[in-house]
Amino acid sequence: MITEWVFFTILFSATVYLLIMVFYFRTLLRKEKRSSIVVKNTLGDAEIVIRKYQIQLQRSLGNIDILSDELKKVKNDLKSLRTRNSQYRMENDKLRQHIKELEGKIEALL
Repeated sequence: MITEWVFFTILFSATVYLLIMVFYFRTLLRKEKRSSIVVKNTLGDAEIVIRKYQIQLQRSLGNIDILSDELKKVKNDLKSLRTRNSQYRMENDKLRQHIKELEGKIEALL
């Protein structure tokens, strides 16, 4: 009789303990699933933001390429304008010298 009572007490205690552990681990599992869902959503949002910034970066790099090409063209135009300007100055100086020579000849004739 005492052994039966001890046996049933131990069996009841083990059953209660196991039930409590089942509910505890079930609650932990639910929390873990919720946190897993939150992490997945956060990762999904992060991927979307990364893709968005990647596209913007690619567009910006394309724009930079276009701008650098335009800058090269403008630099080349500037070089050619400087060359032409120096040529025009040399021609202008020659023409002024020629005008002075002609003025000297005219004054010599007068």
